[in-house]
Amino acid sequence: MLDYALLDALAAVLREGSFERAARALHLTPSAVSQRVRLLEERLGQVLVVRANPTRATAAGQALARHAEQVGLLEHELLAELPVLAQGVRGRVTLPVAVNADSLATWFIAAAAEATAEAPLLLDLSLDDQDHTAEWLRSGEVVAAVTALADAVPGCRSVPLGLLRYGATASPDFMRRHFNDGVNAESLAQAPTLTFNRRDRLQAQWVEQVLGRELAVPTHWLPSSQAFVDGCRAGLGWGMNVQALVQPLLASGELVELVPGKTLAVPLYWQHRRRGLAALEVLSRAVQRAAAAVLEPLDEPVR
Repeated sequence: MLDYALLDALAAVLREGSFERAARALHLTPSAVSQRVRLLEERLGQVLVVRANPTRATAAGQALARHAEQVGLLEHELLAELPVLAQGVRGRVTLPVAVNADSLATWFIAAAAEATAEAPLLLDLSLDDQDHTAEWLRSGEVVAAVTALADAVPGCRSVPLGLLRYGATASPDFMRRHFNDGVNAESLAQAPTLTFNRRDRLQAQWVEQVLGRELAVPTHWLPSSQAFVDGCRAGLGWGMNVQALVQPLLASGELVELVPGKTLAVPLYWQHRRRGLAALEVLSRAVQRAAAAVLEPLDEPVR
């Protein structure tokens, strides 16, 4: 049988990133947390935590920590249904969620604020490209995700949220320096673009849409939604910015579109575990309301 006191210590160390912070979260001493993790490793005969800064999980440690988090969610729901078991102990449930950076920068915070005001929950957010957040659901690392994937991950429900629209934008000075003779294959091959990370294909998709073919373009790597806007304003490069973020800058003339009206619309979905977690249902309702206030309608059925 698994000892859940030891598992909780392991999960806290990996979640908090250090034995000291885990100790504070568990109201224990760092030595007590260290002893529990070491005892669990001895019983299983393998290393579960890489002692680095921050701490990292081995494959076995990740699997055990994920199990502990899932048991914690189920236990929280049970205590809500049978409060006599809680014996006066109150706590917040932590929901691990994967979200793309542009949703976080535009509408997801409003959903988080609404949900946490309604229910005693905490959020553990992981950032990834919307084309890859569903992978976190498949692996069991999160219980919900904002994703571009419409088809429901096994065991999950997929709810359409709306379209997040992007435009290719740059500063007027950048346009004069690089696109004075127009936006074409020759100019795009020379003008630096901004790319969020190695999984970000929005700029490549826009170029292919404009030219009808793929084209290698020089890029700055800039992993921040706000830095994308700032980089475009400063003339660092051109990039695919969320229209909701840059509309005031387009109106003032601080940014311009590379090709007026040529945009990309990314469909977004909210996928979450089907099991009846009350806190997750609260968050799901808040997510749908916040997305509807910002995203363009997406007329698709729930899956």
